[in-house]
Amino acid sequence: MKKFNKIFTILGCISVLTACNMDINVDPNRVTETTVSGNLIFPAAAHETGQRRAGGDLQTLERWLGYWANSGSFAINVPEVTYNVNPLFSNGTWAAQYNTLFDLHQAEVKALADHDTLTAGASIMMASMLWIDNVDLFNNVPYSQAFNLDEFPSPAYDKGQDIYNDLQKRLDLAISYMSQPGTHSGTFTAIDIVNHGDRTKWIKYANTLKLKMLIHQSEIGGFDPTAELTKITNNGGVLQAGESVSVNPGYANATNKQSPFYAGYGFTVVGADANSGNKANQYFINLLNSKNDPRVEKVFDPLTPGGAVVGCIQGLATGNPLNSSKVGSGLAKSADQDQWLLTSVESLFLEAEAVERGWLPGDAQTKYNDAVTESFVFLEVPDATTAAADYLADNPYIAGNLKNTLFQKYVALGGIAPIEVYDDLRRIGYDIMPATVGGVSWFSANPGVISDKVPVRFPYAQSEYTINAASVNAEGPIDNFTSKIFWDVN
Repeated sequence: MKKFNKIFTILGCISVLTACNMDINVDPNRVTETTVSGNLIFPAAAHETGQRRAGGDLQTLERWLGYWANSGSFAINVPEVTYNVNPLFSNGTWAAQYNTLFDLHQAEVKALADHDTLTAGASIMMASMLWIDNVDLFNNVPYSQAFNLDEFPSPAYDKGQDIYNDLQKRLDLAISYMSQPGTHSGTFTAIDIVNHGDRTKWIKYANTLKLKMLIHQSEIGGFDPTAELTKITNNGGVLQAGESVSVNPGYANATNKQSPFYAGYGFTVVGADANSGNKANQYFINLLNSKNDPRVEKVFDPLTPGGAVVGCIQGLATGNPLNSSKVGSGLAKSADQDQWLLTSVESLFLEAEAVERGWLPGDAQTKYNDAVTESFVFLEVPDATTAAADYLADNPYIAGNLKNTLFQKYVALGGIAPIEVYDDLRRIGYDIMPATVGGVSWFSANPGVISDKVPVRFPYAQSEYTINAASVNAEGPIDNFTSKIFWDVN
């Protein structure tokens, strides 16, 4: 991961010193493991968390879900388009997740040593989001022993259910930290490149993560979310319209300083396509066009101003157009854009489902309309509110039809939250969206596909089988199509 100011260079020094347990002479002008503070690590860790949301390794999910496709000008990724993925496939995701989680852990530990509960609370919240991702992709993972390598050189794997349960408690702790006056509030506001010292918004972020985990477990027989829902309600509820949680340490249109998503899918500093190998999926274009959805020209860029949006078919070895539409300006907005961690769009759809299930009070149709409208606003569709109202007139809420709500969630989160959509398909079913539109399927068209469904999980990383073999092998054989995440009971 590229760092673009001194604070990120400092973070690298911390990681090296910690990992190697180096014994050095103390230099007051030099950053060391013992002199660095939590509020120095925090901004770097927050930026890294944003990078995870824009992570290039998540392109696979965007393509598996029918949003994006490989460009016709590049060779296809055979394991990806055939679903025949192996442990090497997961190496990048595993390493990036744990590297960022380690830095957030360091920020928390060092902040608490300085009695800085605000920085510690914020670090716990962002780490919780990444731990949820880890469980949702891998199920059981190293958690309780993950960062105490002196005592646990081969960290054991915790059960996914146990991790979810502990994260609810950790988020309660983080909320309590954010609810206290705090002796470091001035310092925290100065270094908070996420919510700029807005503790109410931090608490809503934590509440939204708590609701996210509850929703994921909604299909488990006998699951009772009542106690956690009461906490969410009593602590101010979830993120609302315009309350996306994002990070921005000062992104700019300069080398190694662009906002992560824009750097990955927008344009380079000199104006070239930042990702010419990743293009629009014709399935998603057809789907949006079939609904007369104006978001199509914000999710993908037309080839010419006012012209057509052209896509590729995922999995084709040959035959895709050499010139097709890239990720659009509604997502890759500018080099200095905030990098989202958790958007108001996702939060409102989580709330809409909770209301529809009778878990939270409110009118389900209103929540549905609010969530869809927020998608139009987030993507900066012209006259967004009016455009959303016109769309909703043709695509209304259907009482008692959760899949209709989740279809709208699928449309709204393309390019934004692929893990969350991947979760929905596994916990509810693939018929959330149509199998084909205009003769094009969201499923890979490659003749070498080894299953009629995408994998239900990511395999454990090859690095684990190399350096933590006893623990990962204790999990037994992993089948990408039958070894489900604990909440996937379909």
